[in-house]
Amino acid sequence: MPSKHTPLAIIYDFDGTLAPGNLQENSFIPSIGMSPADFWAEVRDLARQEQADPILVYMHLMLDKAHSAKKPVHREDFEDRGKSIAFFQGVEGWFDRISTYGKKMAVKVDHYIVSSGNAEIIEGTTIAKEFEAIYASRFMYNENGVAAWPAQAINFTTKTQFLFRINKGADDLSNDSEINRYVEMNERPIPFENMIYIGDGDTDVPCFRLVKDLGGLSVAAYPRNKKGARDKAAKFLDDGRVHTVALADYSDGKGLDKIVKAQIDYIAAREKRNKSWRTQLS
Repeated sequence: MPSKHTPLAIIYDFDGTLAPGNLQENSFIPSIGMSPADFWAEVRDLARQEQADPILVYMHLMLDKAHSAKKPVHREDFEDRGKSIAFFQGVEGWFDRISTYGKKMAVKVDHYIVSSGNAEIIEGTTIAKEFEAIYASRFMYNENGVAAWPAQAINFTTKTQFLFRINKGADDLSNDSEINRYVEMNERPIPFENMIYIGDGDTDVPCFRLVKDLGGLSVAAYPRNKKGARDKAAKFLDDGRVHTVALADYSDGKGLDKIVKAQIDYIAAREKRNKSWRTQLS
């Protein structure tokens, strides 16, 4: 039986959006005896030298540096590092609160991660259980359970693939035909106009614009104390890449809370209007 609730997907970047800083900086890089500045400088230099994707380069260097430090990385090691990740104000109570508000408005809210960061670290965090799916860069593991090669590298343009996967319900990452098959717009599980994308940086720009142009809501979040972060978010707004900007504070009654609840209200009212029209035409 079809659900009486209208579907809504809220899609989040992770680093700088839900948690301060960078996943690798918070946990992995210190364990291999490098400073974040040195690690990322090496990533940039190698990517430029080899004309390589920086995401693939950082994943390669993570494994290479761990091997050199004689610290092979198991999946459990990544997940353990996720346990220490701290979040922006209000994040840990956000998901239940927003989902409950949606239910009250006959809107079924599902939460997703689409991130260039490390999936295994995200899966070790205290909020991992809140997500319908976590789409992020991840490794393959050898027979000893040691990370050996990138299985999925997500950069700023490939992020948009996962919006279409959410839109079509195509969750098998190994199945290219599923994501590319034609599906009538009215048969897709989550229309783009029923999406909210929340991100903070340049890697989010294609997703910001795609969701905005296809009728959803795009929000640029910025941390309170990071120099230049608010101005960067404002530039996304000025350039027409997002609808609005908000402080990365997920507490009840703050800007993000009000923006997302207003969008839920809008979707609920639109669905009610559409049902009324369909009734009148039947």
